[in-house]
Amino acid sequence: MDIKTRNIVTPAADTPTSQPASVPAPVVGRFAPSPSGRMHLGNVFSCLCSWLSARSQGGNIVLRIEDLDDRCKRPELAAQLIDDLAWLGLQWDEGPYYQHDRLDLYESALHQLQDAGLTYPCFCTRAELHAASAPHASDGTPIYRGACRGLSAEEVARRSALRAPATRLRVPDIDDLAGDVIEFVDRTYGAQCEALATECGDFLVRRSDGVFAYQLAVVVDDAAMGVTEVVRGCDLLGSTPRQIYLQHLLGLPTPHYAHIPLLMSPDGRRLSKRDRDLDLGELRARFGTPEALLGWLAGQTGIAPDATPRSAEQLVEHFSWDVIRAHRENIVMDGRTGMQQTTACPDEHLDSDIAKVSTTQLSPEGFDEFCEILDSPTPEAAKTLLERKPAWE
Repeated sequence: MDIKTRNIVTPAADTPTSQPASVPAPVVGRFAPSPSGRMHLGNVFSCLCSWLSARSQGGNIVLRIEDLDDRCKRPELAAQLIDDLAWLGLQWDEGPYYQHDRLDLYESALHQLQDAGLTYPCFCTRAELHAASAPHASDGTPIYRGACRGLSAEEVARRSALRAPATRLRVPDIDDLAGDVIEFVDRTYGAQCEALATECGDFLVRRSDGVFAYQLAVVVDDAAMGVTEVVRGCDLLGSTPRQIYLQHLLGLPTPHYAHIPLLMSPDGRRLSKRDRDLDLGELRARFGTPEALLGWLAGQTGIAPDATPRSAEQLVEHFSWDVIRAHRENIVMDGRTGMQQTTACPDEHLDSDIAKVSTTQLSPEGFDEFCEILDSPTPEAAKTLLERKPAWE
């Protein structure tokens, strides 16, 4: 398989498919939430836009629970998530599928890449990647400079005896800029272009703990489930070139992509599960009915002309990508909404506890574990940071 194939270009969002005009391709959208905490308002907005886009085109929705990470293997949260979607009236047509049941598919895709000589073992720790002070990709990931790309078989064996490696996917070399350029047209943010070698670098397809990387899993799942349209937050816009590259290598179709603005708190943070921003449990209690919540959200984000209570079905007639494009800047949910922000843990303050854990004093292994816990959305994360700090130094 030649990774130097020239520019990988996907059709514009509104480009017709090769099917006859009289037989339009069915639109298949998807919800792909992670059960790492209760849904917040930003999650609801993303699901709503995905649902409205598919329904406005006469399409279907697939529900996929992304639970590969150990933090997401929480059946009670998955059940709560499914209940919340049902309460909102965002019904799906297929699923739910659970990623933990689909490991053989990811393994098969990884073997395809390995057999083509496109992967290699990587022993770099997070601490080493951050210490290199490398530039970062658009999603904040350090751009990998290939420290493990050319290791000999002997060196791989020696290092493997010390720690399990991750698996990285090669991107075209830096001197082949014409070959690694990924171009696509986002339905909201227009034409996008990324040179993988200089703006991304070789990226993970499997972590050192054996968990398949997000990029590989979602590409395999979207293709297997027939997804033709991916609607998600603009924080994932930077992941799209890597996913298109994987689709090309694996011979999979490329869906249309539509990224939407994020909902932000007044202090500039994006809403997060970790901070329990506008938690759906709180929202259900305050609004009482899904129509009241969805109508208010549609009014705040410009989907509807006002905040009149409306069901998801009633919002279909108001939905337009022209409206989303006109409001593509991130949206601040401020005090004028009448909503009060909730805190993650009234008796523990995560930010101050993070400050007490000096990463400069941590071992490389400790830094990796620190980052894993810091990524955790659970309120227990703050307590865990302080309890485990001595073991990391």
